[in-house]
Amino acid sequence: MGYFRKKLERRTYSQDRYYILIKRQKEGTASLNDLTELDEIINRLPDIREKVLRENFYEEEHEDQSIPPANPTTDHLLSPKRKNLPEIIRSFFHRLFTVHEADNNIISLL
Repeated sequence: MGYFRKKLERRTYSQDRYYILIKRQKEGTASLNDLTELDEIINRLPDIREKVLRENFYEEEHEDQSIPPANPTTDHLLSPKRKNLPEIIRSFFHRLFTVHEADNNIISLL
């Protein structure tokens, strides 16, 4: 009869706290401190951030469709690529010398 038991799920403290705070947010009982803590957890942990992005991206894209795609797990979110020092310096100077005009034209001064 032991095989009828529910499988154990391992969670870290942050994951457990995330689920508690999301539940409070959905119920509408979350305070400002709860929402701030939720924001910090999402920004600090990449696995939770990926889960939140996947849920939000999947809902927005397929909100009007009644049938979900065949395999939603094949959608991969790319993590941002870390830049090395020359790329950081190059992008800094590019942003420094790029002018945005009123009609959204971009002019590079380099």
